[in-house]
Order: sequence, then structure tokens, then C-alpha cells
Amino acid sequence: MPFTVDAVPHLPAGFGDTFTSRTVDVNGVELHAVVGGTGPALLLLPAWPQFWYGWRLVMPALAEHFTVVAADMRGMGASSKPVGGYDAVTLADEMTGLMTSLGHDDFHVAGYDMGMMVGYVLAARHRDRVTKLVLAEAVLAGFTPMPPLLMPPKVNELAWHFVFNRLAEINERMVSGREEIYFGHQFATKAASPEAIPQTAVDVYVDALRDPAALHASFEFYRAGESGDQVVALAAEGPLDIPVLAIGGEHGMRDGVEQAVRQVASNTSGAVAPGAAHFLPEEAPEWMARTLIDFFV
Repeated sequence: MPFTVDAVPHLPAGFGDTFTSRTVDVNGVELHAVVGGTGPALLLLPAWPQFWYGWRLVMPALAEHFTVVAADMRGMGASSKPVGGYDAVTLADEMTGLMTSLGHDDFHVAGYDMGMMVGYVLAARHRDRVTKLVLAEAVLAGFTPMPPLLMPPKVNELAWHFVFNRLAEINERMVSGREEIYFGHQFATKAASPEAIPQTAVDVYVDALRDPAALHASFEFYRAGESGDQVVALAAEGPLDIPVLAIGGEHGMRDGVEQAVRQVASNTSGAVAPGAAHFLPEEAPEWMARTLIDFFV
């Protein structure tokens, strides 16, 4: 499966009438995005271990107000999967290059999980291009205290992957051929309930990660330890002054996202998604779409 809009299953009715896949070359890396709608440009950044598909339930409503660009960062979905280059600055600059190639000089950005860090770095490095920013359901490297190695069992279930994913090689060897066990566990334990993300969707994500290059990339995001230093260095240049909305899930990070983001953005407001945990665009799609529209319009 190529993981483009015409190939993935279980999309909302009429999705293909609005959205198409686009692939552009940015500094030798082929970057894929699903594009559709009319209005100001809105870049949607994906979570780990997902790709653009994680935004599918929110995109139709957003497309009524915005030109939606749901991107695959390098290593994800239908984008190229180089061996290295997974630090936050490289990822953010490539997303900026993607938007330039698609003809958007300025744009809104929404990112959650991995996309939250990349979204912040993009806005901090390209302050003349990002107009409003939504950051959701992630720690902010350098500003959110990292959990200890030994944690209470409930917290351990949620956070143990941070250490595992950073290992040099053994993680790939252990997960290869068992992708449905490892990544299936991520979706079952980080959602508000084990059934919150349908098995049909989990199967799509797992299929994407069976590619050895994609599996390698999924760990490279965590191995890129310089990303935290990059966030700290950009914050030292001064806080963002654009409007920023920080969102946590009721059963996820709650107001912890807002607390972190206020340290790097002076015009921050917060919101909590009711009934949801980590995977906000799939656990609370109607709430998420309405909240993004109200903020960005």
C-alpha cells in the first residue's frame, strides 16, 4: 500500500472528492501531503507512530474553511525515508519547504505529539510565515520534565517507550516482525479506552511501519537527541508572540500542555478535549474540528 489518499481504506465518505495527494521534492527529500479545501492555508503535522491519516476525521470539516495540507514528515507515510536527518530543525525546515512548494507564503499550523515539537520549531524559526499555532498532547523537550526510569505502574505503561525508542539498534530488532504487538500496544494504552482507535485504523498504521525504512525512521525521531537542544536554543531567542492554542486530552496531558507552551509563547490559551486521551483527532474529531475552526478563523 502506497499510503496516498487514493490507496488507504476507511476514509470519510466523499473524502477523495475534496482531497488529493501531492508529492514535492524539498532538498532531495520527497515529501507527501494530502491537500484540499479553500481558504487560508492550514498545515497539519502528524503524530508518532502515525502519518497524515491520523487527521482524516477532522479534515473534511476543516476544508470548508481552509486549504488543508496534511503532511507526512520524512520517514512517515508516503514520504521518503532517509537513514538520518530526524532532528526537529530539519523536519521543521522541510515542512516550510513543502508549504513553499505548494505556493503558501504564510499559513496556520496545528501539530500534536511529534507534530507539536516540529510545529513549535517551525514557528520559532520562521516567525514571518506562521500566523497562528495549535500545539497538542506532547511534552516540550527542554521544558517539560522527563519522567524517571522507574515510575508507578500506570505511568510506566504510558511513558516507557521514550527510553525504548531511543536505543541504538535492539529496538528495531525486537519490533521487526512484531509491529502489531508493539504499535498496537501504543494505541491501546494511550487512548482513553483500548477500543477508541478502531482496529481498522491501527492496521493501517501497523502496515505502514512494516517497511524496515519506516520502522527505522520511527525510532530515529527519538534518537535525534539534538532536538531538545534546538528547542531550548530557539526559546532563548524570545517567546512566540502569535496566538497559540495548547490542547491536552481530559485523560491525557490535560493542562500540562498549556503549562509547557506558556514558557515559550506569550500569547497562549489552553483547552482540554473532553473524553479523550492522546489521539485527539481520532478520539474527539468533532470537538477538535470545531476548536480548530474557532481558533483559526
